[in-house]
Amino acid sequence: MLVKTHAIVLNTLRYGDSQVIVSLFTESHGRLSFIQKASRSPRCAVKRQLFQPLTLLDVEFDYRPHRGLLRIKEASIGVPFVSLPFDPYKLSIALFLAEFTAHGTVSEQSDRALYAFLYYSVRWIDACRGGFGNFHIVYMLHVTRFMGFYPDLAGYVPGACFDLRGGCFVGCRPSHADWLAPEEAGMIRTLMRLSYSTMHLMRLTREQRNRIVEVILHYYRLHVPSFPEMKSLPVLRELFG
Repeated sequence: MLVKTHAIVLNTLRYGDSQVIVSLFTESHGRLSFIQKASRSPRCAVKRQLFQPLTLLDVEFDYRPHRGLLRIKEASIGVPFVSLPFDPYKLSIALFLAEFTAHGTVSEQSDRALYAFLYYSVRWIDACRGGFGNFHIVYMLHVTRFMGFYPDLAGYVPGACFDLRGGCFVGCRPSHADWLAPEEAGMIRTLMRLSYSTMHLMRLTREQRNRIVEVILHYYRLHVPSFPEMKSLPVLRELFG
């Protein structure tokens, strides 16, 4: 079945001398993987330059359910970037969030609401002119809405702990080790209320930001099977920690 859809590039792996394996989050079918002959030659139908992290594409491909690797027939830039590839701080965020999203999403599971959020997020970070140091934190927390483990904030009372396994506030310390003491639990409640337009109001130290990212990634590992260590995290810590 021939499919035309919008897509967001998540990652690209070199395969042999002239091919790449590309992971895309598509509007129509969720995350899909493609094996593609791609080069920088003007004669190549699908150019390798298109597959930079978080690039917004229009793609056409022959969709075959449950086939491991598909092939792209045509691909073009859907929305050109204004600043993201040219700003080292934004680019480091893009690399991290592309890797994060690739690990956190499920193959061949259509989710147009999630695609809309990813698309909006990419457009926002590309267009913003400053105050985006907390962008990756807000992004990761909001993605939990689509993954099925959005933290339940209703049970919060001052002095409550946060159960990372249950994703909820509790009145006493859980019997397991995956929980946050009241001070950090209250921080989770505050962070969940932030948006891209308000996140600049949250002033964080290097230690606080690194600790928050560490907790969020641990939360994902508890709820997403085989969620790995993030290879791009050290660069992000260096720039935004």
